[in-house]
Amino acid sequence: MALLRIAVAALALAAGAALAQGVTPTRVLIGQSAPLSGSNKELGEDIRNGALAYFRKVNDNGGVNGRRVELVTLDDANVVKSAGENTRKLIEENGVFALFGYASATLSRPALPHVEKHRVPFLAPFTGADPMREFHRYVYNVRASYADELEKIVDHYSLFGIKRFAIVHYDDVVGRENFSAVDRALKKRGLATVSIAAFKDRAKPDVASGVQAVLKGAPEVIIFTTLYKTTSDFIKAARKADSTAQMVSNSFPGSTPLAHELGKDGAGVAIAQVVPPPDKRSVPVVAEYREAIERHLGRKEYSFTSLEAFIAAKVVVEALRRAGTRLSRESFLAALDTMAAYDAGGYVVSFSPTNHNGSSFVELTIIGKDLQFKH
Repeated sequence: MALLRIAVAALALAAGAALAQGVTPTRVLIGQSAPLSGSNKELGEDIRNGALAYFRKVNDNGGVNGRRVELVTLDDANVVKSAGENTRKLIEENGVFALFGYASATLSRPALPHVEKHRVPFLAPFTGADPMREFHRYVYNVRASYADELEKIVDHYSLFGIKRFAIVHYDDVVGRENFSAVDRALKKRGLATVSIAAFKDRAKPDVASGVQAVLKGAPEVIIFTTLYKTTSDFIKAARKADSTAQMVSNSFPGSTPLAHELGKDGAGVAIAQVVPPPDKRSVPVVAEYREAIERHLGRKEYSFTSLEAFIAAKVVVEALRRAGTRLSRESFLAALDTMAAYDAGGYVVSFSPTNHNGSSFVELTIIGKDLQFKH
């Protein structure tokens, strides 16, 4: 009887340990902090919807190794402090297995101390910022970096003989890294920025002063690395001031939120993308995404952001599958580290034990007169 009690206690401890990691025989719990209210709400909703669309498809087909994949999302309202507290709750109170899809570097960085403390895998932060690209044992980036995007932008326009570039960025760690990336790309070509707008306050940027400072340099191209509202307000003000510069943004603000905010003023604005266009059904993962997002939302509503989340969720599920039935964080991390040249359907992701940056895919799109993205 004593041996039986010991065996039962051991089983209970084992079950408790599995539950603490967000794993049961029937479920895997994934955690996310995202802006579902406040500024950047549309971006947060797009990220969540893309992931949910893929997880639903998987769950409807029996899950992964018999387990359903469930996503728990806590609203951070795009507030850095809230993202950190949400991470603590997700790990210590909700007991999630892994973290997924935070909406920016500024929201992702507060998660890192908790990730390190509890050794929790953190996948697909929606950022290409350099501070999140440095090798970290538990962090896996699915998409290209902002440096990759900004190099592509400078390369594209310099091929046409354009030499006068300006940049609009935030005066913080991530913003200064973006400026450095543009500066490096220009210096490779013997060029330098002709003017700069650096906003110290993300919440209340002085757009009028920024426009004045940038237009003094008479730029031919203005590169934006700011949130969609700031970018939109700047573009509208610059055009009112009769600027004829080409306006081009990196992917940071989210293509759909930026296009919606610009409205009719969006025609001709270029945006760097880190996934194929969601109307390119010849790409297998795009066709798969369109069917799944339509089913999840009940309508035909596509975006680059939800497609990126869909692909990232597909990477998560593939790693869960490879980790096998005896799932642990350690087996999951090992599966990710051996995911070399994983083809998600025309979009290839590669990780290794020394490289956790999965893709460098970048292409430029432009908002047409019909307010649709052209490529």
